[in-house]
Amino acid sequence: MKTFKKLLAASAWLFSLPALANSPFLVSTDWLEKNLNDPKIRIIEVSVVPGVYERGHIPGASNFEWHTDLVDPVRRDIATPQDLEKKLRAAGVNQDSTVILYGDNNNWFAAWGAWVFDVYSVKNVKLLDGGRKKWEAEGRALSPLAATPSAGNIKVSAANTGLRARLPDVVAAAEKKSNTALVDIRSADEYSGKVFAPTGVQELAVRAGHVPGAVNVPWGQAVAADGTFKPVEELRKLYASAGIDGKRSVITYCRIGERSSHTWFALKKLLGYDVRNYDGSWTEYGNTVGVPINNPAGTLWGGR
Repeated sequence: MKTFKKLLAASAWLFSLPALANSPFLVSTDWLEKNLNDPKIRIIEVSVVPGVYERGHIPGASNFEWHTDLVDPVRRDIATPQDLEKKLRAAGVNQDSTVILYGDNNNWFAAWGAWVFDVYSVKNVKLLDGGRKKWEAEGRALSPLAATPSAGNIKVSAANTGLRARLPDVVAAAEKKSNTALVDIRSADEYSGKVFAPTGVQELAVRAGHVPGAVNVPWGQAVAADGTFKPVEELRKLYASAGIDGKRSVITYCRIGERSSHTWFALKKLLGYDVRNYDGSWTEYGNTVGVPINNPAGTLWGGR
C-alpha cells in the first residue's frame, strides 16, 4: 500500500513539472541567471509595450522591435532573410550561439520571434519560460544599459515555407478541401464574432467571427499563473479535448499572427505536432472578399 501511495505521489509530481522539464526549447529563469555570462548565449527581448526594454531588461539582452525588426511593414510580410541576418549579427549571434528569446505579455512576440527564426532555420533558439513576467516577479536583475556585443557571423537560410500557412491553405481547410485542423487562439468573444478585436487595437477586419471548422482554444489556456507553459501532458489533454491530437496537420491563427505563434510554439515545439502559423490571420482572412466565415454573434461592421 505504501509503495502504491509513493507511486501515486511520484506520478502527481511528474505531472506537475513545467513544460521545460520535457523540452529542449525552453529555459528556466534560474538557468538563464546562472548562464548570463556564457559567451555562447545571446539573449534577445521582443516585447509589445514600447520602451519596456529601455526601462530595464535582462543584462546583456539585445532589443528586437517586432513591428520593424521582424517584419517588412511595407510588404506586410516577415523580415527578409538579409534584414534578419543583419539584425542577428548586430546582436552578436554566431553560428554556434544559443539564442534565448523573451518578452512581455507572456512571451507573445518572443514566440513570434521564435517562429520567424524557425522559418529561417536559425538554430538553437529557446524561449525563457515565463518571460519578463516571471523574471521580474522573482526580483531578478534588470539593466538599463543597451547591449553592445561584437558582431556575429550567423548565416540565415532561405525561408522554410512548411512552417507558414497562407490564405489559400486556410480557405482549403474552411471549405473541407484539405484535412488540416484549424485552431483559433483568440478570445471567445472574438471567435464568436461578438467583438471584432480586443479593445484598443489598431489592426481590424470588416467582418467578425471565425474561419469555418476552426476550434477555439484561447492561447492563455496554455499558460500557468506565472506565465510559464503548463506541463506537457496537461497541454496534450487541453488540445485533445478540442480534437487537436497530432493525427493531422494544424494551422494556428489569431488576429495578426503573434498570439497564434505562442500556440504554434506549444503545439510544434512542446508537443511535436505538424503545425503551421497563419500570420495573415483574421486581419487578412476577415477582410478577404468571398471567403466563408462563421459569425454566431451576428455582429456587423457599422451595424446598429
